[in-house]
Amino acid sequence: MGAGTEPDGSSRSDEEWERFLRESVAGAADAPKEPSARARDVARRLRAEPGRGQEGWRSYTPAQPKRRTGWYLVGLLASLVLLVVALAPGRMVDLFAGDDPDSPPPAAETARPTQAPPAKAAQRPTMDEPFRGSPAATWANGAAGITVPKAGAVGWMSAAEVERALTLSRDFLVASGLDRGVLRGERPEKAIALINPHQKDVQDLLKTAFGTPSEKNDPLLLFSRFQPSRIHLVGDVVKTRGLLTYREGERGALQVTADVTFVYPVTRADAGGDDEIVRTIVRRELVLSWDDPDKVITEPGTFSIVSYKYDMTNGGCGAPTGYFTPPFGTDRRADEAGPEVDPYDRSAPVGRGESSGDGCGRATRS
Repeated sequence: MGAGTEPDGSSRSDEEWERFLRESVAGAADAPKEPSARARDVARRLRAEPGRGQEGWRSYTPAQPKRRTGWYLVGLLASLVLLVVALAPGRMVDLFAGDDPDSPPPAAETARPTQAPPAKAAQRPTMDEPFRGSPAATWANGAAGITVPKAGAVGWMSAAEVERALTLSRDFLVASGLDRGVLRGERPEKAIALINPHQKDVQDLLKTAFGTPSEKNDPLLLFSRFQPSRIHLVGDVVKTRGLLTYREGERGALQVTADVTFVYPVTRADAGGDDEIVRTIVRRELVLSWDDPDKVITEPGTFSIVSYKYDMTNGGCGAPTGYFTPPFGTDRRADEAGPEVDPYDRSAPVGRGESSGDGCGRATRS
């Protein structure tokens, strides 16, 4: 049978052969395995002619699945997200972190925030997720949530000495507000050891506060404690958010200010099958003075307390007992008679001081 001759004896024109070859290159089902001599001749001519047959021979692009359009859209959205992250990274963390306890925490605080964290969807906490439905769900755990600034020389202290004092100041916050034994009611010996033993007013408080607590001498002014026979902590994590700042104080002292919020999830010790969880939220502001021993009577490695303040919600509003007494069930309504307060709003100053009375705030969210 001659080249270009069909089985029935008919012949194909050059144009038909060109179309046939293009379909063969594109994977047409009826392409012959070995083109005839005429077909090979036409193919050589097509390759030799500029601008002709390029789609089939030089720039062939395989057909794309329809989902490619979706990938273009995803790429566009990703670009928009990156733009928003660049302009407002903190807001993106709030939008995407949700209440997943495994989500990364928001950026560490380096200054007092200008507004409260955004509201979360109301969700009941569980034994497995005690911070569920709370801004604290994405906060850092324990000491990791307390920002310590870079140290520089201040007053009588070198940069290295300031760094050590800042570390010990954070150690006090850990020993007074995060130590598991202290939270279960034990005496905070490690924290007390960091306080200047020659500071008479504070030492007087410590002598009486644990045995006979009162409004003036209450261990809760400095330490977080729960009565283990009544309250159990849920899980092993306390969420924190806050920072240390420092400046030169009186007589060249290093003055450190700590502003930290602690979130304690608790349940009743005798809850049985009732797993009601309450979050006691305590925000503390402490001003500590690392004094020059040539000018103030002190001991190495200790500080004097200039002032202490705290705000507390869901910690009990009755007479001082030396422990936080979170209310449960119907008791919560009676315990929430005070003014409304957002315990996660760190933009306002701490309001409760050492002699501010027994007012209790009602948490707008917990």
